[in-house]
Amino acid sequence: MIDTNPQKIKELLERAVSKIYPSKDELEKVLLSGKKLRIYFGVDPTNPHMHLDHATSLFILRRLRVLGHEVVFLIGDFTAQIGDPTGKMSTRIQLSEKDVLKNCKNYVKMASKILDFRARKNPAKVAFNRKWLKKMDLEDLMSLMSKITIGKLLARDMFQKRIEEKKEIYFHEFMYPLLQGYDSVALDVDMEVGGSDQIFNMLVGRDLLKVLRKKEKYIIAKEILQDPKSGKMLMSKSEGRFIALDDTPNDMYGKIMALPDEMIISCFMHWTEVSLIEIENMTKGLQANTIKPMDAKAKLAREVVRFYHGGKLAAAAEDEFNKVVRKGDLPSEMRTIHMSDNGISISSTSSDLIFNLGLTDSKSEAKRLVEQGAFSVDGKVHTDWKTKPDLKPGSVIKAGKRKFIKIKE
Repeated sequence: MIDTNPQKIKELLERAVSKIYPSKDELEKVLLSGKKLRIYFGVDPTNPHMHLDHATSLFILRRLRVLGHEVVFLIGDFTAQIGDPTGKMSTRIQLSEKDVLKNCKNYVKMASKILDFRARKNPAKVAFNRKWLKKMDLEDLMSLMSKITIGKLLARDMFQKRIEEKKEIYFHEFMYPLLQGYDSVALDVDMEVGGSDQIFNMLVGRDLLKVLRKKEKYIIAKEILQDPKSGKMLMSKSEGRFIALDDTPNDMYGKIMALPDEMIISCFMHWTEVSLIEIENMTKGLQANTIKPMDAKAKLAREVVRFYHGGKLAAAAEDEFNKVVRKGDLPSEMRTIHMSDNGISISSTSSDLIFNLGLTDSKSEAKRLVEQGAFSVDGKVHTDWKTKPDLKPGSVIKAGKRKFIKIKE
């Protein structure tokens, strides 16, 4: 039985949604008609972790399943080896089959936090596109290639930019949207959910469905959250900037608290199931200064951590954050190392020490951290990255607000 509640459908079509194809009105009519749809969201396992931006699409899929529709979580274990060129000004490094299989190992487990794959009634389904793409022979591939023109592929903004900058475009990058689009045909879907950065790929699938199955495919493209200061995507696997669905409660809470204040309401819309009425009241409170941004962000962090880890661990993460960041105390637990461990040397400069201990992803980031006064040893702040800190058994190394290492005595 399909739920056609107009209010639920309205929220589905508006919450965190950027664009709908062929139109919002047409999709709304179909959803109100009571017709059962098959819908999917696909993700390439190019990284061992899924993040909160993926969660937005999974929440849309969850709402559709609750309405009674059939939903499929597709893992692009074949397309991940090609590499999605979307938004890239250089060719992605291709992953091996071994790397991809390793990365997708926990994807279903992470997605199950949002989608119910074991429900007695209408459970969410899992699919892998290797099942059909690996079976394609040259004849199948040639037939598929005849369904789309090179001109259409070249029209993509990113390819045009590469041509202008005289950068290479490899043929396998042209193949990616075609193969990803074929997922819609293989699954015989009625709708696809994905990020607004994936609109081109999703539209290729829509075209292929029209040609090969003579049917319409609806598309819900969710909004991509961007950092208001940098203009970059808030969550990016390729750039290593994201909050993973399997982050520890403390890390998840701390990373959310570090987000720009301007993102609070959008993150509530995308990452939680807090009601729209409550979010609207919070928006009014923030605008009227009756709610402090720090308090609203703490509520966001609690809600997200609670969803993935439970109420007790969310409360503990908040207590730990307040203790370490707000009060400036040492954390209850710290990573400990011996003086003889790799990265510990009395001749190490501050930046080398930070980088060698894995507290930053690059030496340049380590240097910036020191120059910003965010590095200390035993409470003594170092602002010159060339200095050599005095290290001894029992010393506590701090980088940033939440990263600590203690040298064993």
